[in-house]
Amino acid sequence: MSEELQHIIPIPAAQIRDTFAAYQTTSQFYQEVRSRHALNTYCAWYYDTAKRHRQELQQMRGELNILSWFRGGKKR
Repeated sequence: MSEELQHIIPIPAAQIRDTFAAYQTTSQFYQEVRSRHALNTYCAWYYDTAKRHRQELQQMRGELNILSWFRGGKKR
């Protein structure tokens, strides 16, 4: 076992710093990609939902308002 330990060469601190910096930059990049994708997905869902709600509102405005009969009002 001691013979195996003689073959281990420590990595210089500068190389470790560079490797860690590259890892950190890559990690931040992929986190940014994931967050932008999530935002785009949410925005697409939001716009689709808003469009559907506008269509439903237009449909409801064209329907007969039964509750206004009970209140004595007119159809708007």
